[in-house]
Amino acid sequence: MTPPYVTALERSRIPARDVTARTFTDARTVSKDLLVHFEKTQDEGKEPTESLWTSFADGRVRLRIDNSCPQTPITVHQMFKESLEKYGSLNALASKKNGKWEKITFSEYYCLSRKAAKSFLKLGLERFHSVGILGFNSPEWFISAVGTVFAGGIVTGIYTTNSPEACHYIAHDSKTNIMVVENQKQLDKIMQIWNRLPHLKAVVLYKDSMPERRPNLYTMEEFLELGDDITDAALDDVINSQKPNQCCVLIYTSGTTGKPKGAMLSHDNITWTSAHCSRAGDMQPAEIQQESIVSYLPLSHIAAQIYDLWTGIKWGEQVYFAEPDALKGSLINTLKEVQPTSHMGVPRVWEKIMEKLKDASAQSGFMKKKMLSWAMSVSLERNLNCSSSDLKLFWTRLADYLVLAKIRNALGFSCCQKHFCGAAPLNTETLNFFLGLNITLYEAYGMSETTGPHCLSGPYIYRQHSCGKPVPGCKVKLVNEDTEGNGEICFWGRTVFMGYLNMKDKTKEAFDEDGWLHSGDLGKLDKDGFLYVTGRIKDLIITAGGENVPPIPIEDAVKKELPIVSNAMVIGDKKKFLSMLLTLKSVLDPNTSDPTDILTEQARDFCQRTGSKATTVSEIVATRDRAIYQAIQEGIDKVNMSATNRVHCIQKWIVLPRDFSISGGELGPTMKLKRLTVLEKYRAEVDSFYEEKFSSL
Repeated sequence: MTPPYVTALERSRIPARDVTARTFTDARTVSKDLLVHFEKTQDEGKEPTESLWTSFADGRVRLRIDNSCPQTPITVHQMFKESLEKYGSLNALASKKNGKWEKITFSEYYCLSRKAAKSFLKLGLERFHSVGILGFNSPEWFISAVGTVFAGGIVTGIYTTNSPEACHYIAHDSKTNIMVVENQKQLDKIMQIWNRLPHLKAVVLYKDSMPERRPNLYTMEEFLELGDDITDAALDDVINSQKPNQCCVLIYTSGTTGKPKGAMLSHDNITWTSAHCSRAGDMQPAEIQQESIVSYLPLSHIAAQIYDLWTGIKWGEQVYFAEPDALKGSLINTLKEVQPTSHMGVPRVWEKIMEKLKDASAQSGFMKKKMLSWAMSVSLERNLNCSSSDLKLFWTRLADYLVLAKIRNALGFSCCQKHFCGAAPLNTETLNFFLGLNITLYEAYGMSETTGPHCLSGPYIYRQHSCGKPVPGCKVKLVNEDTEGNGEICFWGRTVFMGYLNMKDKTKEAFDEDGWLHSGDLGKLDKDGFLYVTGRIKDLIITAGGENVPPIPIEDAVKKELPIVSNAMVIGDKKKFLSMLLTLKSVLDPNTSDPTDILTEQARDFCQRTGSKATTVSEIVATRDRAIYQAIQEGIDKVNMSATNRVHCIQKWIVLPRDFSISGGELGPTMKLKRLTVLEKYRAEVDSFYEEKFSSL
């Protein structure tokens, strides 16, 4: 079956090969005027009319242009137009259909994006309203995103794991006019909430066939033909009215309160970050070497969107789309077939590759195990110590030739020059495992609010356990440093976002009076300017998959559902899934205020309702009281059913033998939970949650 975007291209009245010959307004006129205005007001000691931040979708911000990043600001369309003139004939997007790769060039990509933009306008997309995209990575995702920006809308990616209510919140908050969905499963979610979305005008289905005809529901093929009567001049008027300091992308990120926040990214955020952060990581322009990458991480996350979509346009990369089951096992097959020149993964992806290799090694023969162990130890020692010994260099090369190169080839990394890790911290075990394979994982650090990477490691900027240095043109400072040099990491630069949509107070909280963005993370800088992230001020959990999970709403929901529970603490930072530590309500010692073993009356009532005769904590824990444990599991199941998505579900839990207390060290003087202390105190229990191996990738 021919993909709908290919059919639309064939039907287009504008031949794709002629698209670069179209007449456009000078790409730099608007942005030069803005730069001149900024420089003039700075020279005069006056403030430009725009603030550094806004909470309005149609707001404008003052760009953070200074001597360290003087580059002329441009819009997304201007970036694409510049790339089109250089890379128009090169392949841009590749997706597999019926076992065969189908590719479109940058000229075709641009033409299809214009067609999508016209169709969005035809459907009534309003300026600074959003197009929600709910589906796995595909050419249709990219074309819809670029077309949205061309049409003056705001791209809003939505996680495919989101519940209907979570989709509703985002669509309502962003005033979604059109929703682009992948398949029937995602369509069903939107159909459940459509009548509560006053701004939603149409839905486009881009993969499955139409289940039944209904008004304002279109296939992708139908959608791309809707705008045929919108003139090029009309679209160009919309395109040329756009400014680099206006919003074009929304990334929804959870805060500690659990209410998603829409981080607004400007054209300049996208175009500047695409150009300069990628080069800091040594990504090459296509005129030097066309980079090949595999797109598989959720595009609703800024890491994947900036790396796959926008940087791909800027430097003429060829993007191959993985299968939807990539993270369930098929990713390695795609990597082996594509042999990318660069690859990015969140820690959990690298961990899964590591686990798969370890499982394969465990099942191999004695000699193969010994050879692999020898080769990896030689490589690790060489990479850790950077020895210049001729003998060690010989053994390293021999190990690589005999063993390690074959493993990298089996993983699909024989041509891969750069391996990046972002979205969450990387643990030492994983880092050293890949050094043993002669693969250096370059860590990136940033947030949705910094358009992804603000600090980056690369082939020429690397130090173990560091996330590199700030990208040239970006700045980092530490505030409130302790005696060991740990302070809160703050950001400045053109990566820094515009503000949170419709959240003025939250936006103001994010910035200090000088306009620096506060991360909520702790870090330290060494004498050479390398940044090390050492902890988190916020309680926000970042899983190994890079998903942000606010723990407090989950904990509160469990305590509400289970009146026997006194304290609940979610575990999951840098972990594969969420688990939970539970304590039960017990009577306090009147003299010391320490918890005793005796259950409170409320707890005993709960026990009786479940059919248990237990009156103490120790009885329940020692015997794993069947009635109580079953009731707890049922309560957690109910909480999981209400979760925003599967990532927010509790998979394992344990009841501790004593409630948290000040004397026990788990609570501070104001009864605030000391999470790091709890983690250390119950390290064995926490480690037991994550001991089992997962062999699939």
